[in-house]
Amino acid sequence: MEDQGTVRLESPLPRSILACLPLLWSRMMFPGRGDQAGNWRWQSLLVLLIVPAAILYPCMSFYLFEPDEGRYAQIPREMLAAGEWTVPLLQNEPYLDKPPLFYWLVMGSYWLFGISEWTARLVPALAIHGCVLVTYFLGRRSLGERPAWWGALILALSPAFVGMGRLLILDGLLAFWVTLSILAAFEALRGPKLRQGWWLLSALACGLGILTKGPVALILLAPPIWLQRRLAGKTAPLTWRSFFTFSAVMLLVALPWYVAVCLRLPEFAGHFLWEHNLLRFLMPFDHLRPIWFYAPILLAGMLPGSLLLVPFLRFLGTGKEEIASCRSPELGFMLLAGGWCVLFFSLSGCKLPTYILPAYPFLALALGTYVVHSRWQASRWGRAVLVAAFAILLVGHYEVIPHLAQARSPMGRPQAILECCNDRTIPVVCYPRPVDSMAFYLGRNDLRSYRSKETPDLVRFLQDRPRTVVLFGHRHSLQQLKEVLPPGLSMTRTEPMGLCHMAVVSRLEQPSVPLPER
Repeated sequence: MEDQGTVRLESPLPRSILACLPLLWSRMMFPGRGDQAGNWRWQSLLVLLIVPAAILYPCMSFYLFEPDEGRYAQIPREMLAAGEWTVPLLQNEPYLDKPPLFYWLVMGSYWLFGISEWTARLVPALAIHGCVLVTYFLGRRSLGERPAWWGALILALSPAFVGMGRLLILDGLLAFWVTLSILAAFEALRGPKLRQGWWLLSALACGLGILTKGPVALILLAPPIWLQRRLAGKTAPLTWRSFFTFSAVMLLVALPWYVAVCLRLPEFAGHFLWEHNLLRFLMPFDHLRPIWFYAPILLAGMLPGSLLLVPFLRFLGTGKEEIASCRSPELGFMLLAGGWCVLFFSLSGCKLPTYILPAYPFLALALGTYVVHSRWQASRWGRAVLVAAFAILLVGHYEVIPHLAQARSPMGRPQAILECCNDRTIPVVCYPRPVDSMAFYLGRNDLRSYRSKETPDLVRFLQDRPRTVVLFGHRHSLQQLKEVLPPGLSMTRTEPMGLCHMAVVSRLEQPSVPLPER
């Protein structure tokens, strides 16, 4: 006979810390329910069409930044000229550091609109704008229309996201595919049954992400999806058939090119997959940064949204029931997705500010959710800050960045450059790193490059030619080369070139010695 004072538990208590995490996550941190998606409003969509467009498109014709923009403009130009679609080319040599989707899209832009800085930058600008719209359209399905709109607006005004993402680099396009892939997978799993349409869309976007920058697209997708299932539960069951379908679509998109390039260049697998993915993460050989590197970048890069960080943390940490009910599992997932991206790249020894661009849409959606459930939604001060941020971005994009690009560009003095480099019979050499934007502007793909450790080889090259133009990629490299030139070589002309210099190195002809009379 049971004791009437005994309380019967519906389920046993967790017996470990790990077993407590789902309970803590779903009942304490995120116990609320997400808002209804609601219909999108034409006023909201109009703002998200106009604001990013005004920032991104009108001013994209400024000089290319070195080294990345010059390289990513030159590779598709060479591929288009050669009719090459499999092997990326740089100075007529295979460039195996990255997959080709970004190059293919820029090639298409060149073919449609001509070769210029504007047409090259059109691809990342469209990707960034598309990412803002995907954040709104898919975010509203799980978080509600107003949180998604505020999140997309915060994203559109984040200087790091729109400022760095619209440059001619791969990270803006990768952010688009990763955002689409993660939000589509979350939407597929959010109900009681797997929604195949969203699941296939996620696989397609993941495959395109792998074709943009490699396996990192899958690495950014899988852990937050797995963690959400472990912590929150209440997601659609996944079968082996579901995993097979996802993998098949992803591989069908990405694998053909990888197979094709490995058949033509077997060294690609070791160079790209081993050196530029695994070794660069575990034993980085460039861009070494401390583990906290991304903290100040996020704080500055998400302004003015990051001004809400302290009240947002209070919103997450408070135990008040009326506030806790506003924290939904969908909000928790956005924090998982954005936080995992920042953590993953923080653990890597190789870091660049642009690597964490895929984290911005999810963190912006989390901040948008807070704004809707706080007084900031109706605050005049908040709206004034957004208007000021928009104005500052316009000034920065229309005036500051183009002026900075011109000051740094090797083409800052085009007349001197053309006088020295237009003659294709005179070799052009880059030292101690490539200056690919010069090849882009000159329409050449025969520039040779020598690193500092290859200085003796460069000197021998100069001795074998009567005249050579040398482009210096570092400020002090001209003086370094001048100090090691042998007596038979002379710098007959030097020109400042943005942050570097150009020099014409000539071989001195030895005077003929008359034969003695007999």
